[in-house]
Amino acid sequence: MNGEDLIERILREGNSRADEIEVFYARGESIATEIKKGILGTAEESVGWSMAIRTVNDGRIGFSSTSDPDRWKECLDAALASGRLATPQQWGGFPKPASLVSAASAADRDLVVAVEDAAGMVEDLLAGAAEHPVEVVGGGANLSRSYLMVANSTGTLYGMDRTAASVSLETIREQSTGYEFDASPFRAELDPRSVGEQAAFLAARSLGGRDIETGRYDIVLSPIAAASLIGQVLLPALSGRNVKAGRSSLAEKVGEQVLDERLSVYDDPFAPGFGSTAFDAEGVPTRRLAFIEQGVLRQFAYDLKTGYRYGEASTGSAVRSGGEPPGIGFHNLFVDGPRVNEPGDERAVWIHDVVGAHTANPFSGDFSVEISNPFWIEGGELVEPIRTAMFAGNVFEMLAEIGGLGKDARRLGRLTIPSIRLNNQQIIGK
Repeated sequence: MNGEDLIERILREGNSRADEIEVFYARGESIATEIKKGILGTAEESVGWSMAIRTVNDGRIGFSSTSDPDRWKECLDAALASGRLATPQQWGGFPKPASLVSAASAADRDLVVAVEDAAGMVEDLLAGAAEHPVEVVGGGANLSRSYLMVANSTGTLYGMDRTAASVSLETIREQSTGYEFDASPFRAELDPRSVGEQAAFLAARSLGGRDIETGRYDIVLSPIAAASLIGQVLLPALSGRNVKAGRSSLAEKVGEQVLDERLSVYDDPFAPGFGSTAFDAEGVPTRRLAFIEQGVLRQFAYDLKTGYRYGEASTGSAVRSGGEPPGIGFHNLFVDGPRVNEPGDERAVWIHDVVGAHTANPFSGDFSVEISNPFWIEGGELVEPIRTAMFAGNVFEMLAEIGGLGKDARRLGRLTIPSIRLNNQQIIGK
């Protein structure tokens, strides 16, 4: 039985037992390779299938998921049973069919999920790493193709294809390490050789770094470092669920200046990217959402459940991960603003990555993290490596007045962000 036939059968059965029913269906294939001892060690092929069912009866929402299509009846029974134990809430119904705005494709028709293709990516990674005297200690390449479908008892039925290609490499030279990665829905956008060369460069060039004294410095966060901190603090603060639960420090600040006036944060599901889609994970049509415009907070993100509970409209921001229920997320999120001068033109501490961003306080914005592969940067060039140190501060305060944005915007998962210059920041060194 194919996916659409199975969904139709589940909806028919569910409609006789619940006020409403929703089915989310996903199938896919992937290749995952792993580098061991500097060569291609393993290559694993897998085929996946999953289905999640939500039922609604008198405002009680039930949920269950399965990875076995033959157990769909048990999955439906479990969803109904969990609904009977759920607390009733305000519910306005699953979305009805709508005319969708065309979105950029999140699938590469030329991407082939094959061991040979993934192995070729690994060869390119290793060739890039060979440009510097380092040892390769880990990494790999992955390729995947999937199909997603969401349907409900109002007649909504949408489907889409998605692809992904990713590479990573970890290197070492004596006590210095380097790590680099990249991922894209489109194979042609990926340059494994460049990723391998950068990972090796970081390890080789970081050797012999000098101590830095504790003090306040101008710094430049690479897109990776900036994404790590912003992803842990700013993005959760834009979730309507956190706002209504009192877990967002931005809750009462709509219309206020919350970031530097050069910064805007918006979600564009119609731009090319991993999250490109005309509908969200609940079948709500998507639209471009401006959360922060020139530093001014405009709105928050909502899914159906949170929106109905608190009297807000869904913003088409529902996403899913694995067999979990839908939650509030982002499709293709951009941190953007005007680029005037390159952040690294004037002398500063350049930070490639941070370790421990997950320990940042998502409400207050306070953080203290270890900096990875730091360098002095001047004239746009990395001129001298620095021994690892700590970087401490507050995400909201550091973004309230920035020193500039780079022209090196980079897609990191569903977030696209440039390097960011920050002045007078606290570094804890020797």
